[in-house]
Amino acid sequence: MPSETELTVPGMPPGDGGASLGELTPPDPLQVAAGGSLEVSGRAPLRAVIATMRPRQWIKNALVIAAAGAAGALGHDDVPVRVGLACVAFCLLASGIYAVNDVRDAAEDRLHPSKRHRPVAAGELDPRAAAALGLALMVTGLVLCALIRPLLAVVGGGYLALTLSYTILWRHVLILDVVAVAGGFVLRAVAGGVAAPVTLSRWFVLVITAAAVFVAAGKRQAELMRTDRTADGRRRVLDQYTGPQLSLMLAGSGAVALFAYCVWAFQLATVDGVPWRPLTIVPFAVCLARYGALVRTGQGEAPEDVLLADRVLQLVGIAWLLLFALGVHAAS
Repeated sequence: MPSETELTVPGMPPGDGGASLGELTPPDPLQVAAGGSLEVSGRAPLRAVIATMRPRQWIKNALVIAAAGAAGALGHDDVPVRVGLACVAFCLLASGIYAVNDVRDAAEDRLHPSKRHRPVAAGELDPRAAAALGLALMVTGLVLCALIRPLLAVVGGGYLALTLSYTILWRHVLILDVVAVAGGFVLRAVAGGVAAPVTLSRWFVLVITAAAVFVAAGKRQAELMRTDRTADGRRRVLDQYTGPQLSLMLAGSGAVALFAYCVWAFQLATVDGVPWRPLTIVPFAVCLARYGALVRTGQGEAPEDVLLADRVLQLVGIAWLLLFALGVHAAS
């Protein structure tokens, strides 16, 4: 008979696999099968690799295409092919960084309510394999950039330098962590212009910068709200932020983004008497307001999840895209 403080696992001899009650940890509810037995689940190696690459976050790299589209260059020659390949290259670069970051942050991720399910943190992907995957993806992305245009490889290298230095340093520094995240979005836009190649409007670049700060500040505010309830997975930099600081940053960056967008939109006031680009101000403003409202409810920690889940944002985004596409078509 096992002692009062020992649990015997069925199918194993006593004393071989028993554990004291104090050593037991509650099972993850997601791992409990319908019959009530504990089911150990794990992703297959290929699925673990795909999860590490985080394809859901590739939506951010659509900015590479949007930047060239904003300049009205997507209908020229082989520009769509070059810009499309540049988008693929930045997806590879981003996935490589995610893999390297997962190795570095595995211990911290295990304390986070959702990040603990990442393959490296969950023990589904060997850290050495993840590091090799990350290196291979980054090298492939840079080579693809160089094949499109040598200058694009320089932009890709700058993106890697910024994001990797963010992982090591900037994410622990007040304000600069948000600036570094915003810088990654700006470099995506620059990549679209370089791949086309076209010269991006300074006002458009300011729109991207301010909107990126808006999203990054919203991410920090959502993290702060969550970790005020539980300290699990709390970033060190959050100890330096306050709710009012982040609210002010959100309001300021949102106002700058809207102002810069209005200036940019009115640079092409009408096409055949129709103010196509100024009309896009309305859905853009609604997107900012909607996203800000979602952030105030504690969402925004994973911006891509908000974009992929919120129907209002999706519908307004489609409205913006249609108006903009009609304007480009009318001007061509």
